[in-house]
Amino acid sequence: MTQPFTPIARRRPFLRRASMTGQGTAPLSFILVGFLAFVLSACASRPGPEVLTPVAAAVPGARTVTVYVATTRERAAPGQNVFTAGRSPGLNYAEFTISIPPGHRPGEIEWPGAAPDPATSFVTLNQTVLDEAAFRKRIGGRTGSGGRDAGVFVHGYNTNFQEALFRLAQLSADSQLDTVPVLFAWPSEAAITGYVADREAVTYSRDYLAHVLTLLAQERAVRKVAVIGHSMGGWLTMETLRQLRLQGRNEVLSRLQVVLAAPDIDLDVFRTQVAAIGPMSPPMTILVSKDDWALAASSRLSGGRERVGTLDVADARVQAIARQQGLRVVDISTLSSPDSFNHDRFISFAAVYSSVAPRSGADPLRQAGAFVFNTAGTVLSAPFTLVGQALASP
Repeated sequence: MTQPFTPIARRRPFLRRASMTGQGTAPLSFILVGFLAFVLSACASRPGPEVLTPVAAAVPGARTVTVYVATTRERAAPGQNVFTAGRSPGLNYAEFTISIPPGHRPGEIEWPGAAPDPATSFVTLNQTVLDEAAFRKRIGGRTGSGGRDAGVFVHGYNTNFQEALFRLAQLSADSQLDTVPVLFAWPSEAAITGYVADREAVTYSRDYLAHVLTLLAQERAVRKVAVIGHSMGGWLTMETLRQLRLQGRNEVLSRLQVVLAAPDIDLDVFRTQVAAIGPMSPPMTILVSKDDWALAASSRLSGGRERVGTLDVADARVQAIARQQGLRVVDISTLSSPDSFNHDRFISFAAVYSSVAPRSGADPLRQAGAFVFNTAGTVLSAPFTLVGQALASP
């Protein structure tokens, strides 16, 4: 049987491999972890569960976003919506209403301080513990008689629950799409040193994500289910799609629209996943950046294996992969990134792209191929000048 595409050669290391035996030297993994920890130590302290405590009321001009949660994290205590990094033996469900301040800047999360002020920061207005029946009923009620799409966000590595929750509220507010936001929160350690533990946690969560996608696909009032998997969440998303296909759940897969943002997936592993899943309609979209330093570090920790999120759309082999496998590979390197590692550009893409598609009257990326998305929000087929078309061989 012919392979759908052949592995692309490993990239030249961006850091010299440290000796594992030389006296006075440290393993490269320790060097990378130390480097990342040093850079991130300058960041503000991370939000704790106190940001989930509801405040009295919103203020004039503020927007509200209601996010529904399905999570494999354990509750800190029964009947509370505080979630730990522990692995729950079953799914937990919740509902949060988040207020977005009037002066909100797209792409940012204005985190509350010691005294949360809805006039200047994101705040929680309300939260409710749900069971599965209530989760389905609430989502069905939000879709209305005309039906609405649901958008499932699968977060990445080194992310705590409240960071994932507020990020989805921000994405929902900035994209201005008429979708019901659903957070699938897996039990990340939320620690730089937790990479291996996080990889195991996403493996643990595959069956549960498949269950949530099946629930949403079975809701009559839900038209389509958009799934956005970021970073390591992209690996979880792909493994879940593969599982659904192998289980013959084609009726679920036919309802999905999938976006992988900076996916932290070994390229050869991705090849086998794509072969099992097969083409999707609309085509699966992959957002890539050649200068994603977080994925560069992941590549080095994985022995130099190239990550899907750093593919080069100008590479003829990538163009062939996209056409043959029915994928949309979109280079978003020209967009600004809210993080210093260029790993979160999908946040800027979500805000810009949502304003482009309505103006064009249709999704400009309906077909498979390799594309570049420029800073003006125009889809260009690099290195060619044919706008909005799949790349052809030179």
